Amino acid sequence: MMKKIGLIVLLALPLGVRAQSPVYLDATRPVEQRVEDALSRMTLDEKIAVIHAQSKFSSAGVKRLGFPDFWTDDGPHGVRPDVLWDEWEQAGQTNDSCVAFPALTCLAATFNPQMARIYGESLGEEALYRGKDMILGPGVNIYRTPLNGRNFEYMGEDPYLASRMVVPYINGLQSKGVAACVKHYALNNDENYRHQVNVVVDDRALHEIYLPAFKAAVTEAGTWGIMGAYNLYKGQHNCHNEIMLNKILKGDWKYDGVVVSDWGGAHDTDEAVYNGLDMEFGTWTDGLTMGKTNAYDLYHLADAYKQGIKTGKYSERELNEKVRRVLRLFFRTTMNRNRGYGFLCSESHYEAAEKIAEEGIVLLQNKGAVLPLRLEGKKRVLVVGENAIKMMTVGGGSSSLKVQREVLPLDAIEAVCTRMGVACDYARGYVGDTVQSYNGVTVGRSIAESRTAEELLADAVEKARDADYVIVFGGLNKSDFQDCEGHDRKEYGLPYGQDLLMERLAAVNKNIVFVNISGNAVAMPWRDRVPAIVQGWFIGSVSGVALAQVLTGEANPSGKLPFTWPNALNDVPAHRLDAFPGVWREGNEIIDEEYKESIFVGYRGVDKYKTRPAFAFGHGLSYTTFKLGKAVADKKAMTQDDKITFTVNVTNTGSCAGAEVVQLYVSDLKSSLPRPAKELKGFSKVYLQPGESREVSITVGREALSFYDDTRQQWVAEPGDFEALIGTASDQITSKVKFTLR
Repeated sequence: MMKKIGLIVLLALPLGVRAQSPVYLDATRPVEQRVEDALSRMTLDEKIAVIHAQSKFSSAGVKRLGFPDFWTDDGPHGVRPDVLWDEWEQAGQTNDSCVAFPALTCLAATFNPQMARIYGESLGEEALYRGKDMILGPGVNIYRTPLNGRNFEYMGEDPYLASRMVVPYINGLQSKGVAACVKHYALNNDENYRHQVNVVVDDRALHEIYLPAFKAAVTEAGTWGIMGAYNLYKGQHNCHNEIMLNKILKGDWKYDGVVVSDWGGAHDTDEAVYNGLDMEFGTWTDGLTMGKTNAYDLYHLADAYKQGIKTGKYSERELNEKVRRVLRLFFRTTMNRNRGYGFLCSESHYEAAEKIAEEGIVLLQNKGAVLPLRLEGKKRVLVVGENAIKMMTVGGGSSSLKVQREVLPLDAIEAVCTRMGVACDYARGYVGDTVQSYNGVTVGRSIAESRTAEELLADAVEKARDADYVIVFGGLNKSDFQDCEGHDRKEYGLPYGQDLLMERLAAVNKNIVFVNISGNAVAMPWRDRVPAIVQGWFIGSVSGVALAQVLTGEANPSGKLPFTWPNALNDVPAHRLDAFPGVWREGNEIIDEEYKESIFVGYRGVDKYKTRPAFAFGHGLSYTTFKLGKAVADKKAMTQDDKITFTVNVTNTGSCAGAEVVQLYVSDLKSSLPRPAKELKGFSKVYLQPGESREVSITVGREALSFYDDTRQQWVAEPGDFEALIGTASDQITSKVKFTLR
């Protein structure tokens, strides 16, 4: 009898399922049909399980229905090493090393969307091999102040540039079946007290400066993920914000992907339920305190939500909408049968990293053509600075990586000198941070130092006296209060006594090259006494190779600054107007940070306040020279539905091959509302051999002429006269063309 009952049970239940094959398993069906079919089969417990974390970086699938668990991992510069299930410490694996790609400031400095596509594809292949379904990046928050510790993860100060670079990055990543999770949406422009900053910003600045890159990620690239920011807007945290998520993101932009909380960014169950959050991830119970370990059922979108549904406090309508988005994400990633297997640390990935780095390195200054280095017949090169020997792929917060290898600048320069028969000496010069580990990843040679600051300084100066070249690798690092998540810089100046070092070196040697390693601008009071300055960024696994290639002329620098480099902090509008870092409310719980500068960020503020930066937005030199002819337009007037094309001839007038970036800015000559003197609305990178000329064309439409009218809550392009400004930097305009919008 028992065997009969068992047979009946085994036959009865599965037969019903077999009679109607699950639509969600049929990859030929439209995704929305598959989503609805799977949703109809899920229990309440299964629905709740997929909308919150089950470990530090994963959320549950639906095992009963064949959906695997979903795995995220930090980016955006490489695939972070695996951590323990419920701890930030490393899992101790030996197969989770990666290629570290250049930081996104360097990518933006390439002014080359093709590099962004290659970046995304390479990162996607590494993620696939590591079994990751979503990379937490890229970041597109705007460079509002050079003190923001996380600027190195973002794409600069200009919303148009960030928009053009983020779209191909996402397309490349998601072409591999790995979801992008664009962050941090939005207004996350400083790190100190980031959970408590309530941003007060006018609607024009919000829509014209801080949202365009996110909008492009959604409406053009179709990103599958968006990460909410820690900060508040209009008193609500951005991980569950009615205006930011429901109205703008899901309403106005028709976003169909998931909104992921930043880790610990959810603070209230009611708001999480109703205000647009789809998947909650975190650190411990609330992301702010240690709380309980393995506390995932205590999350706002876990047991509290489930119990609220059971008691009738919440309906399942909001839950079903969240689950639909999560299921859609599953079908795009874990249930995508066309996904490949990926590659890890492949030759092509190192080649991509090197190419991106070489195109992003910026030659800021080159008086007397000290660069490229001419080593033939030279006797000795002196390398100075801690950043020549310090690994920069570890530390800095969530973008810290465990790399297969990182070529340090000193090693690369020594290799070049050896090939050329030139002696290469090294002097420390200063001590900054000798720690070379993060969350259990320990790398690199020991850089411990017992000598005093005075001894290090004296040693460097003495060695510099008779060196043919002195190459100083200085700048910032990824330590707290430098370029680092969770902290902002305390001052604009260089740390660790580097200014004194540069002054002393400049007094004894005229052939000094300063290579600034950072994701931020820094003060350089000695700039006029040093002939050559290079912005070297944090460029990952191939840092030494790429920098050596540029310094020796094997690669011709073509990077352009994606932000304005001010002479002094007070030249930055946010600081000029005392609008950073904000004011504590009574009770010290919330900081109100008013963006008093409104739309006049970066070069827009330079034009408004008539300041003179050390280096302008879009600035970057080359080892060759270029000449731009007079720009012409294909018409003198355009309608609201029309476009206009500007063409300029570019000639390489120098002696070596190189690349120039033609930049097009638009000026509204008469507007009903205040507007910037000019705004970047197009750019094109052109590669030319010596003596070669090429026509470069850039087309703009109505959107390039529009501003956000906060009185009407819409974008407006007012008829009237405009001017196109064409040049090679925001302060190097070589041609102007007037035209009319009818």
